[in-house]
Amino acid sequence: MVIQPTLQSFTLILICSVGRAVPANKTKKARDNSCAFFYEGTKMKKPLVMGILNVTPDSFSDGGSFTSEEAIVRQVEQMILDGADSIDVGGESTRPFAEPVPEQEELNRVIPAIKAIRKISSTIPVSIDTTKASVAGAALAAGATMVNDISALRHDPEMVEIVKEGYDGPVIIMHMQGTPGDMQVKPHYEDVVAEICTFFTDRIAWMEAQGINPSRIIIDPGIGFGKTLDHNLTLLRNIRELKKLGHPVLIGHSRKSFFDKLLRIPVEKRDCPSAIVSALCAKQEADILRVHDVGKTVAAIRLAAVL
Repeated sequence: MVIQPTLQSFTLILICSVGRAVPANKTKKARDNSCAFFYEGTKMKKPLVMGILNVTPDSFSDGGSFTSEEAIVRQVEQMILDGADSIDVGGESTRPFAEPVPEQEELNRVIPAIKAIRKISSTIPVSIDTTKASVAGAALAAGATMVNDISALRHDPEMVEIVKEGYDGPVIIMHMQGTPGDMQVKPHYEDVVAEICTFFTDRIAWMEAQGINPSRIIIDPGIGFGKTLDHNLTLLRNIRELKKLGHPVLIGHSRKSFFDKLLRIPVEKRDCPSAIVSALCAKQEADILRVHDVGKTVAAIRLAAVL
């Protein structure tokens, strides 16, 4: 089945489709306003919904669920039909205390998944969730149109070259205190919102100095990545403060463990609470919501828009 994108994702597709990988020997001019889809078109749905596709055996909520092409195709078709504006593909679990995955294993997971998505839709934006430059480069060559790096280009020194020279689409950078292996041991901030804003200000300045057009950058405060329950709640209450930095804000709260701390519910029952938080984030003008259950999220956003 070939699925066409929704009208709401049309502007996003126009931007991300031009962000495909280009041969290394080709000269690429940076495009201005690469994230302009967040601000153009009064009829466009806000925020955009990014569907999560974890092709891992050990992710915290859906590990092992989407490791075959049949399962991937079925899930992606459903997410697109439910209204997903983009798909985020990850081949390495970043849950607390997760162990790193070898490069080749990550490639073996994500490249077939991206190719399978492209059999369904040639136009829906696809994000590669990785900290490895080699994986990002191969994913872009396979059809991905965005890079989502939870290390904010700090893990792999070569990632900046991939982002700068390999393509010209959006780049998502996330804040994380520590690494997945130790981030939840003793996270500490004097002022979590101020410190994360400072982090992004510094990181964006560094990326611009490296030759990356800042208009391409999307920021993610990293809910659950080196944060306590109070830190997470404070960030969710202060999305508008993050938006003052002048970049689109992505929120990745879906099924996170803070729902268990608040509501005492297992991961398989967190989609409805996640959708409620999505609606609250929409009210604070979050630009992208990265979620597992696209259908519930789209419904929640539509309700938030009219209430």
